[in-house]
Amino acid sequence: MPTPSITFGTDGWRAIIADGYTTETLDRVACATAAWVRSEYGDTASVVLGYDTRFMSDVFAGRTARRLAQHGVQVHLADGFVPTPAVSWGTLQMEADAGIVITASHNPPHYNGFKLKADFGGPAPPAMVSAVEAKIPGVEVPATLPTRDALEADGMIMPFDLGAQFQDALRNALDINAIAASGVQIAHDPMFGAGQGLVTGLLGEAQVTTLHHEINPSFQGTPPEPIARNLEALGALIRDNDLDVGLANDGDADRIGMFDEQGRFVTSHLILSLLVKYLHQERGLSGSIVKTFSTTHMLDKMAATYGLPIETTPIGFKHIASKMAEGDVLVGGEESGGIAAKGHIPERDGVYIGLLIVEMMVKRDKTLSELVDELYDEFGPHHTYRDDLRITDAQKTAALERLSEHGGLDAVNGHAVTELQTLDGYKHITANGWLLIRPSGTEPVLRVYSEAESEDAARALVKDASRQLGLADAAH
Repeated sequence: MPTPSITFGTDGWRAIIADGYTTETLDRVACATAAWVRSEYGDTASVVLGYDTRFMSDVFAGRTARRLAQHGVQVHLADGFVPTPAVSWGTLQMEADAGIVITASHNPPHYNGFKLKADFGGPAPPAMVSAVEAKIPGVEVPATLPTRDALEADGMIMPFDLGAQFQDALRNALDINAIAASGVQIAHDPMFGAGQGLVTGLLGEAQVTTLHHEINPSFQGTPPEPIARNLEALGALIRDNDLDVGLANDGDADRIGMFDEQGRFVTSHLILSLLVKYLHQERGLSGSIVKTFSTTHMLDKMAATYGLPIETTPIGFKHIASKMAEGDVLVGGEESGGIAAKGHIPERDGVYIGLLIVEMMVKRDKTLSELVDELYDEFGPHHTYRDDLRITDAQKTAALERLSEHGGLDAVNGHAVTELQTLDGYKHITANGWLLIRPSGTEPVLRVYSEAESEDAARALVKDASRQLGLADAAH
């Protein structure tokens, strides 16, 4: 029987459990990772290894630890489930050479995965991911596997309480005392993922109302992705209990979704903008703003007003992480909820970012909706919309060929296109906003994003583009 193919994505590998994700394929990935770490760091190579709450993640992590240790890589193994940013923080804290997380992040429940982290405490750069992936085809997997007890006795596997240490790190990075003293009432939905326990651990059950705060590898059938359509119950919880703010995290808690006191979803575009305002205007910090191609142009206006450098990267947090590791970055983020800020780690951290916004609310003595209204008053209304069009490969190819051959669309929803940007997809600039069309690299999906002066106008841009490309009836 042929060995299933193993293909790495942005920062690791994901596959369906018992199909592409088996002990055999996991062994190959673990052994290839060990070979790469040893080739780069020699006989004293070490890694930090953590896992999420998915089906058998603890078992897969234990096996991965044994394979790594078998190959001479010392493993600092989390003794319970932890969020991905905890592994990134731990990699930096332990001065390890790499981090590994057994997680499939926001994917549906039948997936699991293997994320790679770099020694600087952030996502593995593309060169590192490619180098590990290149070792997989020729890697040799020993027929035997030492027991965990034997490897622990030899000091090659070293369990430690990474979760508690990371919680202390969050306590030091945030003004938890001010948040606690304010009495602000927080709703937290970890979506059955690895973020559960962190917010309550920092602030106590009297201040935090939880939802989906238990181990349930099925996620009740909803992928643990903190987007509006997956979080209706969180909005209702806020409204029904008169809570002040809602935080939601994806399966490995590196992404953030937020709701205001009225139970309305607050986009990542707005969270990014609020962070720039708070960190620069209130905390007095400086640095560049780094945003991906699909992120709000409000940030460009803020950069000009505040005199801050701004840089736009292709989509994917790996592009932001490398900038944060190399230079002075104030805030970096993407529209999908992956955000990092100065004062923590060069990594997405959904719990930290959510509580940093809560800290802003407390310090400014304003509700989240009032803070958002301030942004609109100062920089004008900016509303975003996105559709993921699930189409055939043939439809996707035809749409992209049309855009390439004609230099994009001439107009969208009656607005002339004044500029076409092609950093990552086809971004149409108009006098009233912008529209971006970009293919998914891993599935037959065309992603269509927009920004305009109202929600209706942003939606209309996307719908008109879909119509022009003959995809108006595509599934979402």
